[in-house]
Amino acid sequence: MPKNKRPVPRKPSAAAPVEDNDVLAQKLADLGLELAEQEHAEEEDMALLAPKQDEFNKLLRNALRKKNDEVLYGAIERARYTDVGAYQFVRSQIEEAAATVLLHKEGGQPMEVTAFAVPLFVHSVGGLKEAEGFQDGDAFAALVESIKEGGLESPRAKVVLISHAYDADEAYRISFSDLSDMARDAAAAMTDKKLVAAPALERSIVGWAPSGFEEGDKALELRFLLGFALKRADDPFYQVPAGEAEADAYFEQRMARYRAWTAHAGPLVQRCLAADPAALQLHFLYQDLFFGAREQGMEELGMLCMITELGAALQAHGGSASAVVGPADVDDMMVLRVSLVGADGVQLAYSEKLLDLAADLQTEVDDVCDALGTLGINTVSVALRFDKDGRPLEVQSYTGPAAVTN
Repeated sequence: MPKNKRPVPRKPSAAAPVEDNDVLAQKLADLGLELAEQEHAEEEDMALLAPKQDEFNKLLRNALRKKNDEVLYGAIERARYTDVGAYQFVRSQIEEAAATVLLHKEGGQPMEVTAFAVPLFVHSVGGLKEAEGFQDGDAFAALVESIKEGGLESPRAKVVLISHAYDADEAYRISFSDLSDMARDAAAAMTDKKLVAAPALERSIVGWAPSGFEEGDKALELRFLLGFALKRADDPFYQVPAGEAEADAYFEQRMARYRAWTAHAGPLVQRCLAADPAALQLHFLYQDLFFGAREQGMEELGMLCMITELGAALQAHGGSASAVVGPADVDDMMVLRVSLVGADGVQLAYSEKLLDLAADLQTEVDDVCDALGTLGINTVSVALRFDKDGRPLEVQSYTGPAAVTN
């Protein structure tokens, strides 16, 4: 009987080449450009794009799973310099994926957990005290219940809120992979019958930055309420109708529910934020997935900082002034600049806020001009742009929304 021969050892297979972050970011941006260009293609053409969408999704999910923010932010930056439509597409896809965890159980309905936030501005005297927050357990429990009762989330969803109001710095620190990990923590907590650790959620709460407000100072501060909703992936509550008129009606109804909710939930939020709830005044912005809500809050905060800065300059000047508004390029970043000009034509001061590449310039200018009116500045001009030396070019009088085109 012949002896069995010792098997010949296999040659070690060459390790699959690992693509570096720059290559992956460029690939994600290139796929985003192709998909964005065909976003409104015919149905038969969309079928041809399905493999590219699958590849895009795979790259995106892998980067989130590996906590590779460099790839994700790199893809957005590359798309930003390539095409506005691609930039919008890539950013929105990444933001939505980071805020969503898909859950699949054998034999069960596909479920998902989404991370949402409610941005709000808080008026107080002396500023909020972090140690006073979320000491009223009944108010917090009622606030959580109000999310579904008020129609912000589906009545069939399970909702949790974090018992902490994130300040602007804390919210800004949360990256795509951070939020994805936080959503996974929340998903585990909402689906596991046992008490589970939530390290990503715990890491996200680093404490508020010092406000600098004295006891008698009038304070206005931005805060974010962060929550998670567990629901069926096909829940009709979240399905936007296909028709334009029906979609408009859907969003109008959502906005009406949200406004009603803020009136009901406002006192509960006040009780959650301070030992003396009546001392607070709240201004809610709209609920959205986390990154959309954060952008809203930061945009409004930028506007308030600009108006405060210009108001101080106007008060120091003590005389009448006009303003020139227009975009400018500062260190390869687009900003919206407001130049405050005295009666003698000399610039008194200027202020800038970041201008997103995908922003509607008409709307941005209209909002700034409306805010300038609150300072008593009613003579406003619009520049096509400011040059590198800060000079406004092609200036015309601002007469309303029709005065500017993007």
